[in-house]
Amino acid sequence: MSFASAEKARMTDLWSSQYRPGDLLPSGFQLRSPSLNLLDLARDPAVRYFRENAITWHIHANHALSSQVACLNFLIPLATRPALLRDCLAAALGEAPDEMVAVDTGPDGQDLFVGFEWPGRRDYLNECGGRAPQRGANATNADAIVRVRRGSLTKTILIEWKYTESYTQATQRWAAGNRTRLARYADLVFAPNGPVRAECGLAPEAFFHEPVYQLLRQQMLAYGMQRHREDGADRVRVLHVSPAQNTALHRMTAPGLPEGDVFEVFARLLERPEDFTTVTTDRMFAPLARAAEIDTLTGEWRSQLTRRYPFAFDG
Repeated sequence: MSFASAEKARMTDLWSSQYRPGDLLPSGFQLRSPSLNLLDLARDPAVRYFRENAITWHIHANHALSSQVACLNFLIPLATRPALLRDCLAAALGEAPDEMVAVDTGPDGQDLFVGFEWPGRRDYLNECGGRAPQRGANATNADAIVRVRRGSLTKTILIEWKYTESYTQATQRWAAGNRTRLARYADLVFAPNGPVRAECGLAPEAFFHEPVYQLLRQQMLAYGMQRHREDGADRVRVLHVSPAQNTALHRMTAPGLPEGDVFEVFARLLERPEDFTTVTTDRMFAPLARAAEIDTLTGEWRSQLTRRYPFAFDG
């Protein structure tokens, strides 16, 4: 059984005991409202944050296997817990930031150390006709954004979050849209105007296959933000988070790219491979699993996370 199938079956059983029949749609793994899909400590802050920033919810945010909701369930509570967030980033990146830097302001005016659905402050990728991008829709958005200070450098980290997604060559039916993609991105792919090595011998169309297409757009967004030093960042990198058990996600689906693990191949094609990092969910959140002295609210949230996403605490 695939990871996605196993998670779907597990969540169907979990939700049948957790929710009232009126909260569940007939499928058994969709809820009538995305807000019901959020853990207790994430629900109110996420709903208010999305409303006040006019962020569009993903179309499947009410689904048991929603990546957007999983990202919020893990990271919204950490947005106001910078010490614990710092530990998780250190585990993910292999280096501890000197300090976390606030990236946004919460509904009550408090500093937030994680922001969500971040498209950058300008139309770096030619997707919006020069207008400011919309958060959550119609433009490339990072699932989350954090900022750290290490030594004299300020670094922004764009987080891409995956859960049960996987892709095959059979799902690619994009040829009709390649003219639009080329018009937007062709001049932004290769160095010195983009993140991919100019001498790699590839055309932009080679990247127009999921998940490589998403990886490229996230990396081009990071490149644009760094080039314009958005919010004072000296460096902008991408951190890709996914479950260790979802091995299907690593399948190479772009026929024009070298064979191998899609994330390893993609990193090798970059001018600066260190600007793209992958980490498993259980590795990134190992500090949360080990944390001994946490307050009651944080402890209850950790218990809910463990029940909802046990794969993230198996390591």
